[in-house]
Amino acid sequence: MRIEDVWQQYQTSLKRFLQSNVSCPDDVDDLLQDILIKTYQQIGTVKDKNKLKSWLFQLANNTIIDFYRKRARSKDVTEDELWYTEGGESIHRQLSHCILPFIQALPEEDAQLLNAIELNGTSQKDYAEQHGMKYSTLKSRVQKSREKLNCLFNECCEVKVDSHGNIIDFEERKKCRNEC
Repeated sequence: MRIEDVWQQYQTSLKRFLQSNVSCPDDVDDLLQDILIKTYQQIGTVKDKNKLKSWLFQLANNTIIDFYRKRARSKDVTEDELWYTEGGESIHRQLSHCILPFIQALPEEDAQLLNAIELNGTSQKDYAEQHGMKYSTLKSRVQKSREKLNCLFNECCEVKVDSHGNIIDFEERKKCRNEC
């Protein structure tokens, strides 16, 4: 593993991740530099090349945590400083634009179900009552519909999540049928 290859492949994604979590562009650049140095020093500890990207993002996440801890010790950190707002949308906001076309690509029954529950905020219990079905049956259908939606989404995007299941980055695949 050459550090140059690793950095060329992941630098943009790491910077986007930092921008979604750090408010000041100068701090983002400093943290990216810190991550490069840590990567150079510690890349030999990565045994499985398939886990390199998750290792890098965990390193970035830890670097962000350390950054905020250090700042909290030296001064009060305001809420405005916590999130990057200049120059781009958050990953969640970017992906939210894609949800509706994917839901509409599902079979009509699944699309109606997810539209009502996920987009319109109808509770599962209310939906079950309105459609004369058992709540446990509906929960199962919602889960299956979400799985179908996830499969469609994964055909178009590779989503990266952290150890807690939070989305930290995504990349569009070239062979996507849906456009968002």
